[in-house]
Amino acid sequence: MSAQPGRRSRRSGAAVAGPEDGPDAAPGGFASDAQAEEAAREIALRQLAAAPRSRGQLEAAMAKKLVPADVAGRVLDRFTEVGLVDDAEFAAMLVRTRHAERGQSRRAIAVELRRKGIDEETAAVALEQVDADDEEAAARELVRRKLRVGHALDPEVRRRRIYGALGRKGYPPGLVARVLREELADAEARDDDGWHAADDGPGLEQDTADGW
Repeated sequence: MSAQPGRRSRRSGAAVAGPEDGPDAAPGGFASDAQAEEAAREIALRQLAAAPRSRGQLEAAMAKKLVPADVAGRVLDRFTEVGLVDDAEFAAMLVRTRHAERGQSRRAIAVELRRKGIDEETAAVALEQVDADDEEAAARELVRRKLRVGHALDPEVRRRRIYGALGRKGYPPGLVARVLREELADAEARDDDGWHAADDGPGLEQDTADGW
């Protein structure tokens, strides 16, 4: 049986010429720019239905499917015009959730924003939601939580783990050292029984995930 146009021969595995291989075929193997645009729209809609995405993430997803860059650009321009793609809102949302829910520092969040294709100007505006006081407060809460969970550990082991945990979240060593020193002094001034009986709070599950 002869191979169908545009398909691969089962016997040889070689590509068989079809309509998409003609002189009017679009780059990436699409029969036309219209077909490529339809594929790009479907990719974008599937991605956005799963989770919020930046323009850069959508561009990358389209590139993996060999959608031509100019076609992807046109489709994403239209999505941006109607508000389906909004890098400023995406960046602002990511900053809020990463800081409030995961306790990440501005530095760590900035790295993630770059990785997701957010430009520096947009990222800088979004990161203004978290100031130095917010960052210190988050670091202090993380240190307190780690001290509660790790109170039975050797003091030096506990220090190393706290440094490591906050370092992974992007906090600078100087800030971690100061906050840890202050919180240790405060903990030593408390009644040991009252301290050990303290409620571990909502962060215990995350502490367990970090290996504590």
